[in-house]
Amino acid sequence: MDTQSTPNPSNPAKTVKYLVGVILVMGSLAWASVPLYDLFCRVTGFGGTAIVADEASQDILDQTIKVRFDASKERDMPWEFRPVENVMELRIGETGLAFYEAYNPLDVPIAGSASYNVAPYSAGGFFMKIDCFCFTEQVLEPGERIQMPVTFFVDPEIVDDRDAKHLHEITLSYTFHQIDLPDDYSDKVASLNTSNTDVAN
Repeated sequence: MDTQSTPNPSNPAKTVKYLVGVILVMGSLAWASVPLYDLFCRVTGFGGTAIVADEASQDILDQTIKVRFDASKERDMPWEFRPVENVMELRIGETGLAFYEAYNPLDVPIAGSASYNVAPYSAGGFFMKIDCFCFTEQVLEPGERIQMPVTFFVDPEIVDDRDAKHLHEITLSYTFHQIDLPDDYSDKVASLNTSNTDVAN
């Protein structure tokens, strides 16, 4: 009769610890994947994400390119939002200044944040933003209408890129979505409401 020994069953406590560790690691990776992907896109221009530049281009080419401006909102965003100018033609490397207009038609302040994208995707790594309203949260008072600037240029290196050098037009798109009012702003609104109630009484 074969009397080979069989291995002892695994320790249940070790198995539970192992599984908990795996779950924690996978959860951490999932949580970090969105900001890491966003950072990757901002640095490389992947997926049509425009790159942030510290200063204007020193090289300006004779070749021109058209930039179209597009605006949209998430479904529940109550603002009106549009580009002031729909299309602009400028030389590659030349600094452009465009404006978007936002209007809050409600009788309460609304905060918003803009996400952006460049199309076609191959142009994302060459569309350089120097300054943009999308870098900060925006709060519009009741009935307030503002014009928000974006300063940009198209990197001259685009003419040497295999996929992007034949582009004649780039579209810059913004989508605004509603966010919570900043904490300090909410406190100010609450304070004003309390003061108005005291005056009424």
